[in-house]
Amino acid sequence: MRIATVFFAATLAVAALPVPGHAQAPLPNAPQSFAPLARQLLPAVVNISTSQNVQARAGRPDAPEVPQAPPGSPFEEFFRDFFNRNRPPGAPGAPQEPQRPRRTQSLGSGFIVDTAGIVVTNNHVIDGADEINVILHDNTSIRAELVGTDPRTDIAVLRIRTDHPLTAVQWGNSDEAAVGDWVMAIGNPFGLGGSVTAGIVSARGRDIRQGMYDDFIQTDAAINRGNSGGPLFNMRGEVVGINTAIYSPSGGSIGIGFSIPSNLARNIAAQLQDGGRVRRGWLGVNIQQVTDEIAESLRLPGGARGALIARAQEDGPAAKAGIRSGDVVLRFNGQEVREMRALPRIVADTRVGTEAPVVLWRDGREETVTVTVAELPAEQAQAQTPSAPRDQARPAEVAGLGLRVAPISNELRERFSLRAEQRGVVIVDVAADSPAAERDLRAGDVIVEVQQERVTTVQELQERIERLRRQNRPSALLLIENAQGQRFVPLRLGRPRQGP
Repeated sequence: MRIATVFFAATLAVAALPVPGHAQAPLPNAPQSFAPLARQLLPAVVNISTSQNVQARAGRPDAPEVPQAPPGSPFEEFFRDFFNRNRPPGAPGAPQEPQRPRRTQSLGSGFIVDTAGIVVTNNHVIDGADEINVILHDNTSIRAELVGTDPRTDIAVLRIRTDHPLTAVQWGNSDEAAVGDWVMAIGNPFGLGGSVTAGIVSARGRDIRQGMYDDFIQTDAAINRGNSGGPLFNMRGEVVGINTAIYSPSGGSIGIGFSIPSNLARNIAAQLQDGGRVRRGWLGVNIQQVTDEIAESLRLPGGARGALIARAQEDGPAAKAGIRSGDVVLRFNGQEVREMRALPRIVADTRVGTEAPVVLWRDGREETVTVTVAELPAEQAQAQTPSAPRDQARPAEVAGLGLRVAPISNELRERFSLRAEQRGVVIVDVAADSPAAERDLRAGDVIVEVQQERVTTVQELQERIERLRRQNRPSALLLIENAQGQRFVPLRLGRPRQGP
């Protein structure tokens, strides 16, 4: 204990000394207490209780087996009766009548954004519920009406009707929430309503692979089960996020929580409140990340940035505007596209019908086109998975890449489930430990372009590769198409092996 105390005191003394060459930043906004802010905000944060009917356990194939109680135990008959009632229909000892559905309940959080009774929460809090009740800070319970949901961003809007006076909170600007800023979360963790926790913004722009619009605020303010749908406040008492997810091996808070930014949530909630659904902007393109190798292949200044167009869908807004495969979107409607996943968010937030300028990198220079943003249509079915390949006779080798290719024939079209209108050169074999294998190219993939030039024959493909070698280019940019769509693949241009 004495050693620890001395070390701690010494650490404090050293930390207090000025460091040469480093500015000492004062912390005038560090709160002495969160109590005044909590008192102001607690009445606007609500608990959400949902209930629904679920299939009785007897209908499940994994209904539990009867545990073996000691013979003559007072629990023997109890366990036998209970588990027999919960066996699947038709199993030995199962009851003849079907089990009745049982009622389940769950708890979450939300917050009032309008004193007229508008409540915002997470979609997953109320998803599938037969009944939704909003419980106010004074424990008043009110039946809620579902106004609209948006599963893509996990946001839902409810309405409550009451003569009870309500307190609402204001949306803040999440773009102003900087890493290191104080934040406060209020919610209903584990059913413990009115719980207040505090921390800082740990990171911005987190992609937790929940959807194409991921842009979460990470915080170390304690967020647990039941906090979902609750607000994350800045020190002005404004909502800068909706607490949605946690990273936790144990199910409890370990200081890694994620919140939907308010600038995204506010727009979605307003659309749900006005019309019950969300209208998103749509370009009609398939995109992929610009890697350093792709940037080098396209001679894009500034390194890897932007969103690479793998395919512009026929008759989509982008195709109509002249955007084509191989273009790199650098700016959209005045906003810089720093990386691929930023483009879907920017486009989705753009009002349908907007004529948006798009800055592209094409053929070694910047070009600007204007695209009329359309509404995102319903999702379409995925393409059919190609059938398993069979051996191909006498394919041609592309030296140095580890590829054997062939022109598209009727046999190969049937063998790899290629479309009737498919054009290009089909891969029939990929050598292990080759540049092609490193990029996960497979038999049945079709090479459509090399360095943004169309190829329709094996000879054209080989000539394009050799021309790049003569130019001392380190890699070749191939446009690959398969049942999952199109993507650009940079391949290192290995030197052809010499004969003995």
